[in-house]
Amino acid sequence: MAKAKTTASVLIVDDEAAFRDMLSALLIPQGYIVTTAADGGEAINAVQSTPFDCVLLDVKMPRIDGLEVLAFIKAHYIDTQVVMLTGVDDVKIAVECMKLGAFHYLTKPYSAGELFAIIDRALERRHLLIENKVMKSELARMASSSQIIGQSSSFVQTLELASRVAPTDSTVLIEGASGTGKELFANFLYRNSPRSEKPFVALNCASIAETLIESELFGHEKGSFTDAYQMRQGLVEIANGGTLFLDEVGEISPVFQPKLLRFIQTGEFRRVGGNKTLKSDVRVISATNRHLEDEVKAGRFREDLLYRLNVITMRIPPLRERRDDIPVLAQNIIERKVKARRAVKLSEEALKALCEYDWPGNVRELENVLERAAILSADEMIRPKDLALPQHVVTVAAPLPDGSNGKLGTTVSLREIERDHIDGVLRQTKWNKLVAAKILGISLKTLYTKIQQYNLTQTK
Repeated sequence: MAKAKTTASVLIVDDEAAFRDMLSALLIPQGYIVTTAADGGEAINAVQSTPFDCVLLDVKMPRIDGLEVLAFIKAHYIDTQVVMLTGVDDVKIAVECMKLGAFHYLTKPYSAGELFAIIDRALERRHLLIENKVMKSELARMASSSQIIGQSSSFVQTLELASRVAPTDSTVLIEGASGTGKELFANFLYRNSPRSEKPFVALNCASIAETLIESELFGHEKGSFTDAYQMRQGLVEIANGGTLFLDEVGEISPVFQPKLLRFIQTGEFRRVGGNKTLKSDVRVISATNRHLEDEVKAGRFREDLLYRLNVITMRIPPLRERRDDIPVLAQNIIERKVKARRAVKLSEEALKALCEYDWPGNVRELENVLERAAILSADEMIRPKDLALPQHVVTVAAPLPDGSNGKLGTTVSLREIERDHIDGVLRQTKWNKLVAAKILGISLKTLYTKIQQYNLTQTK
């Protein structure tokens, strides 16, 4: 059976040119991106300038041998998998290789099938290490439980733009107020791009201290600052080949902005405390709830960095501009977040209240309001009184008490209106007098007095 094609990058290190050429001839037709090095010094230079998925490393070489190269790689490039190759079957050397972090120790001669199988396992281990390191990020968690929902014209236009931009490598700046779903759109761009099988790494720039963001993105060398007890890879290195999402990019300090600009322009960076220039190929997607043009005018954001970030700009409309989407969003939230715990429905009046409100917190606020309402509602129906919304919104949406027949504002007596109102609240609460008293804003004793005064009875 033919081996599946791959695009993994492999470094072959051996002092014998014929052996390097033979391995290259095996790997290149299978799609591997192959680089060769004739000795340990060349190998160390190669791994410092290019990230490799796997290194095939000869043990015995002049000047710098394979064990030294292995120790250097595992000290500085933790995720790179190293397969040691040797013509001598020596258990002592094999044990030493494994202690230093080699993935496997392979003795010559070996078959092509055996070599391919070991490389495949090494690449699978690297993939698992990266997945564990990134922890799938908050966006990936959201993607597993959320989806982009909307049918209003402004929202559909934004989604159509995202569909056209996703297959490209262009940088994208997503603008929108907090809670509009910028993270979901970033994840949509990633999952519909050619990089969808590579890592997705997200960083909330507002959550990282100004002094630490460079280390977080570019990594640091051991001893480069206090508490830097060991070398650490940065997020751009982990995301190599994939997508880097910079949320709240407008929060990045002016001091770090030139370094980020250089990385976006060239793909080159240096770890904090390091003097070697490294490279990483990532697509940058950023998001902000600020108006970066205003930040540029105020001198807080570099204009050239903005131009690099916003090759494509997507604006996510706030919820108040897409009220037509509120019913379908509300239904999705109830089905996705509430129904697993409790079967509830929205009353027409509650839905009207949701559509009347301006939602400064956007979809995130809508989720919170509905979750709370589902918990606090007296029965399976969510009503306006259950919604944590301003009183004027709830009052406008609330129906007149049953039996009022439009009496408000007419010549009907206040006594009769009060009777109808108390009767309606009692029936809505299924004669739960404690709940009804709270809604009416009176004591339980007063409610009993009113029931007797108006001769109210519970109907079956």
